Amino acid sequence: MLELLSHPILIAAAVIPAVALLVQVEKADRIEKESRSLLLSLVYYGVVSTALASLTERLGIAILNRIWPEDSLAYNLVLFFVVVGLSEEGFKYLVLKYRSWRSPEFNCQFDGVVYSVFVSLGFALWENISYVLRFGFGTAVVRALTAVPGHACFGVFMGAWYGAAKRLRLAGYEEGSKRMRVFSLLIPALLHGFYDFTATYEQNCGWVFPVFVILMFFAASRLVKKLSREDRYLDGTDG
Repeated sequence: MLELLSHPILIAAAVIPAVALLVQVEKADRIEKESRSLLLSLVYYGVVSTALASLTERLGIAILNRIWPEDSLAYNLVLFFVVVGLSEEGFKYLVLKYRSWRSPEFNCQFDGVVYSVFVSLGFALWENISYVLRFGFGTAVVRALTAVPGHACFGVFMGAWYGAAKRLRLAGYEEGSKRMRVFSLLIPALLHGFYDFTATYEQNCGWVFPVFVILMFFAASRLVKKLSREDRYLDGTDG
C-alpha cells in the first residue's frame, strides 16, 4: 500500500481510463440504474479474478514449458487462447455469475452488459496498476488506448450474451440459456486470445493487430448503443 501511495501520478494514470469507461457504460443503462453497492462489488470481484487468473496462468505456463519450446507456434497459440484468454475471461465470468445471476437488480437485459463491463474493468484496473508501477507512465498511455478499452470490449461481448441468457432463463428456455452462457464465455475468450496473440506478434502480423483493435472497439461501441436502445425489462414490460 505504501508503494502505491508513493506513486500518485502513476496510479491516477492507471485508474482514470477504467473509471472513465465505467461511467460511460453506466450512463448507457437508461431504464433503471444499478445500486452503487452492487457496482462496487462487481469491480471488487473483478480485482479478485485478476489474482485467480494469475495463479492458473503460472500453472499453465509451467505445463507448457514442459511440452513445447517457448518460441513455437503451438506454445503461443495455447498460451494466448487457453492459458491467458480462457483463464482470464473464465474467472471474470465465474465471479460475474456468482455475484449477479440471482441478484434481484438483474431485471433488464442490458444489465448483463453493465455487470460484465464493471467486472472486466475491475480486472483491467488492478492489472493496469501493476503494469504502470513496473514500467512507468508511457505504459499507462499505451494501455489507456489499448488494453483497458480492450477489457471493456471483452466485457461488452460477454455481457451481451449473458443478458440474453438471463432473458431466456426467465422465459423458460433453459437449453437456450445454457447455450448463451457458453457463448458469453467463449466469444470474449477467443477475442482476448486473438488480441494478445496479434499484439505479441505485431512485427509478423503487421496491420492485423491495429485493424482488429479498431474493428473490435467499433463493434463493441455499436453493440452498447444498440442494446441500450432496445433494452427492456426481463418480465416483458416496456422500458
